[in-house]
Amino acid sequence: MRTIGMKRALLGAAIAALALNASAAQAATATGTAKAKILRQITLTNTSDLQYATVISGATASTVQVSTAGARTCGSGLTCTGTATAANFNIAGTDGALVDVSGDANVTLTGSLGGTMTSTLSYSAASVTLGATGGSFQVGGTLSVGANQTAGDYSGTFNVTANYQ
Repeated sequence: MRTIGMKRALLGAAIAALALNASAAQAATATGTAKAKILRQITLTNTSDLQYATVISGATASTVQVSTAGARTCGSGLTCTGTATAANFNIAGTDGALVDVSGDANVTLTGSLGGTMTSTLSYSAASVTLGATGGSFQVGGTLSVGANQTAGDYSGTFNVTANYQ
């Protein structure tokens, strides 16, 4: 009887070993990869302001436009003198990265002696691909000058944003 008991024990052990090997034979392994892309923090620097220069208002309302290239068009009834410039912004960041550009659509200019004027703004690009030295974009605008606009020095600030795409 002992032999029969041992045979059964050995047979049970063999079946258990086969069961363990069967599950090990069906196991599979794989590897994964962890990745990250690091971008330098963007810096945005204003290097020149949007300058309409000197405008002499007339009896009728009109506009002065400065293109994103800095060219000025003085509207009917106005006299424009001095040097006009578009605002220029430099972007520093990761070489080869695409940066979206956005900002305020309008700016209100307040006069030193009272009065206000509004300028609609235009951007030279909606996105900029950065090179080894960064990139840049310009902001021009169209200034609405009232009839007999109050004299004085006018200024107003506007916001621009640059974000990685």
